[in-house]
Amino acid sequence: MSDNLHQTAPATAQLMEQILYEVKRVVVGQDRFLERVMVALLAQGHLLVEGVPGLAKTLTVKTLANAVSGGFKRIQFTPDLVPADLVGTRVYNQGTGQFSTTVGPVFTNLLLADEINRAPAKVQSALLEVMQERQVTIAGETWKVPAPFVVMATQNPIETEGTYPLPEAQVDRFLMKVMVDYPSDAEETTIVERMLQPPAPVVAVATTDQLLQLQAECRRVYVDPSLVQYAVRLVSASRKPAQHDLKDLARFITFGASPRGTLGLIEGARALALLRGRAYALPDDVTDLVHDVLRHRIMLSYEALSEGLSSDQIIDKIMARVPAPPKPLAPGQIGATEGAAPVVSGAI
Repeated sequence: MSDNLHQTAPATAQLMEQILYEVKRVVVGQDRFLERVMVALLAQGHLLVEGVPGLAKTLTVKTLANAVSGGFKRIQFTPDLVPADLVGTRVYNQGTGQFSTTVGPVFTNLLLADEINRAPAKVQSALLEVMQERQVTIAGETWKVPAPFVVMATQNPIETEGTYPLPEAQVDRFLMKVMVDYPSDAEETTIVERMLQPPAPVVAVATTDQLLQLQAECRRVYVDPSLVQYAVRLVSASRKPAQHDLKDLARFITFGASPRGTLGLIEGARALALLRGRAYALPDDVTDLVHDVLRHRIMLSYEALSEGLSSDQIIDKIMARVPAPPKPLAPGQIGATEGAAPVVSGAI
């Protein structure tokens, strides 16, 4: 970790704070949700959001796009949607006698896939390539989507009629699954009061180029080897609980988290550390994200469902058994674990 990154971390946090301030001038409450959206942006990950209608999910993403001068597109997923409606298609021009390519709404910076589980699997799978590779293939030709590119997909938990479960391969490509709850009474009062006034204009406080620079800085945030091992143990415990003194959990888990879970914990911790004004990650950065990163990657057994257990409860038991590494007590102690690379003096 360089001194330069240590010096730019507070400035980065200040810029992120300005972006959040602009969003919160329009969106009331939902602080945790907003923080997770910013983490996804910095970590170059995608977000799966579950919540009832009317909780400002669309408004949040649209406002954020305006604050960073980025493009925003919204796709309403319906049963009659086809893959070409997402990625684009080839159109024949009778006047010229040639085919031309018409790109779809995925060519944007912030893409909102509204009620993604209302479209059949072939449409949901059309997002796989663009989510993972940041590109689409139309008639054998590859097209890159703009950078940065983040997908935020929403699910409605109260209406299951006419919905299709998301394929496990697609669910695993989301960095986090965030649960959005109702606002408090005070927040709802503020929402009504704001609706009685003219809407507040959103000022662009950053550019997409600055956002790309922030993403590059996020990749340079220092992560101690002990945090990597902690993330590995958490994910390993979801696959082989008996090896981590969690034998009773084995019957409740059909499949544990994939290696993307480990990568998500580390990349998310880096982004959260940068968001909090640090150039190094702490154990709290990992523990704060464990539920969001792993809840959609743990497949519960029928026995767990019959007993009313949720993924969050399973994760709670895993975290209680797998201890987090201690926080460093002094600047020089980060990276001082056995076999770890030494940290540049004065970098923290």
